[in-house]
Amino acid sequence: MDDSVFHRLYDYYHRDVFQFLVYLIKDRETAEDLMHEVYIRAFRAFDRFEGKSTEKTWLFSIAKNVSIDHFRKMAVRRKRAVANFDWETEQLVSSERLPEEVSALNEDKIMLYRALDACTGDQKMVIIIRFFQDLSIAETADVLDWTESKVKTTQHRAIKALRERMNALERGEEHGR
Repeated sequence: MDDSVFHRLYDYYHRDVFQFLVYLIKDRETAEDLMHEVYIRAFRAFDRFEGKSTEKTWLFSIAKNVSIDHFRKMAVRRKRAVANFDWETEQLVSSERLPEEVSALNEDKIMLYRALDACTGDQKMVIIIRFFQDLSIAETADVLDWTESKVKTTQHRAIKALRERMNALERGEEHGR
């Protein structure tokens, strides 16, 4: 890949890739780091890009894999940390937080974002890709390396879970599913 192709890919898609990562990771700084990893992998793999999907879909697929790798690394770190955690003296603080942009959203969008936590990882990815990034079912299937049928089924289940969680939040059931 020459520099002009790399710069074009970055210029066209970096905002979408970053937003996708922020919604998945929920941490702006980590998403910035992971975005760099996405473009490093894209740079290294571009010679193997066959054009069977759009460049945007291909980049989202790489971003999905980078996110999965990040969560796997975090799970290993958490297991190690729990083994050495002093339960009597350490304060429990959640590292999960909403992106800074959420504070500027209206109440319904904030509630929707919180409701996403009621979804499985697959459901969350489908919702983010389909509705936040506005990719088609076919493009979503390409990103996730699934069949279109699986995307539709997962989307249906995700919407159902979101509705249930939104209703619970509206009724004031903060921890209800």
